[in-house]
Formats: sequence, C-alpha cells, structure tokens
Amino acid sequence: DIIAFYYNNKILVKRVVALPGEWVDITPEGDVYVGKTSGDMQLLDEPYLEEKALGDCNIEFPYQVPESRVFVMGDHRSVSVDSRNTAVGCVAEEQLVGKLVFRVWPLAFFGRIN
Repeated sequence: DIIAFYYNNKILVKRVVALPGEWVDITPEGDVYVGKTSGDMQLLDEPYLEEKALGDCNIEFPYQVPESRVFVMGDHRSVSVDSRNTAVGCVAEEQLVGKLVFRVWPLAFFGRIN
C-alpha cells in the first residue's frame, strides 16, 4: 500500500513495506527483506524501484516494527527520509491521512495505483 501521513505539519507519501510485529532487514546494497520472524525473512520484489539504496539510515537491522505502527519507505531510496531514520520512524495510526488508490498526475500515469 501507498499511504499519506502527517510528519512535522507536512503530509508525506510513502510505501508500506512492513506491518506491526514484522522484522525488516536492509543490506548495504539496498535489498529489503521482511518476515514474521527474524529467521524467515524474504526478499521483497520491488519492480517499482529505479534504484536500490540503503539511504539515510540510522537504525540497526534486523529491526522489528513496533505494535500499532507500520514501516514505510519512499521509492527514491537514496534520498528518501522514512522509517529507516529515527527522525521519521515507524508511522502510527493517528498520523495516517489515508491510502492512495488513484493517481491524477502526471497524466501519462493517470489511473489506479497498484
């Protein structure tokens, strides 16, 4: 899912990559692994990315997503500030604005978001 949420009086748009209680691991090359336990993580298939990168990261991996929160990442991994950095962290339910389901701009990509 792609969600919008409040952060510092702004609305950010990021992709949910892990749910509450799941484990996340990211390699230095930017490969993302997610699983129910730290021992069963699977590589995420991310065909929407143009580049992989560890990006702005100051948390230790593997990382377990806290209860009632989701782990989000931007699609421009080398410059995105997201759950990999404690400045943003995992997103709480009360921060959510909503789920993005339709794109109107740019017109070449007008339509439902998968």
